[in-house]
Amino acid sequence: MAKKKNISSNDIISLYMDYVLEHNQNPKSIYAFAKANNFDEAKFYEFFASFEAIEKGIFEAFFSNSISVLEKSDDYMIFDARNKLLSFYYTYFENLTANRSYVVHVLHKHKNSLKGLKVLSGLKHHFTKYINNLGIQMLDVKQEQLEKIQERALNESAWLQLLLTMKFWLDDTSPSFEKTDIFIEKSVNTTFDVLDIAPLKSVIDLGKFLFKEKFQMN
Repeated sequence: MAKKKNISSNDIISLYMDYVLEHNQNPKSIYAFAKANNFDEAKFYEFFASFEAIEKGIFEAFFSNSISVLEKSDDYMIFDARNKLLSFYYTYFENLTANRSYVVHVLHKHKNSLKGLKVLSGLKHHFTKYINNLGIQMLDVKQEQLEKIQERALNESAWLQLLLTMKFWLDDTSPSFEKTDIFIEKSVNTTFDVLDIAPLKSVIDLGKFLFKEKFQMN
């Protein structure tokens, strides 16, 4: 039988996920995996250096597919940061749910230690870049070092929130994972309520005004 020539990275990802779920383990070698699926081993290396790279690529693909769907929506493009992030969460977890058997297989035994998991490192890179591009309003501290600290704190807290939601979803036994939807809504809204700097800016502005008035009067 002639070997497949037009095989894409998505094809390899699908074949890999199917193999893992059917055999409850990773393939023994890239050679054996390619041979079993009738394509040249060299085609594998055009896209991935190892099975570990595929596993990282799968979670990156979940992210990329979610963003691709969202960016086709005119409504999404005019949403504020809060509603964009909510839309991302709902879409991303729909992707996870569509592939739940594989995700549970990979993550369930690590659900209490997701933070340092190598398989999620690519997802973290893409997600934190996404957070940075949302235009979430933060305090104007007018000091480069403090701005970097503030940005890093935002990125890390947003990443931890995503990991907490993934852990919640892994443990969720409610129909259609409706409890995860509720958790997403409450946690994202709470985060933005805490980040809402308008009241804080008003307090700061009032403090500056009172200080100037007192200083000028004296």
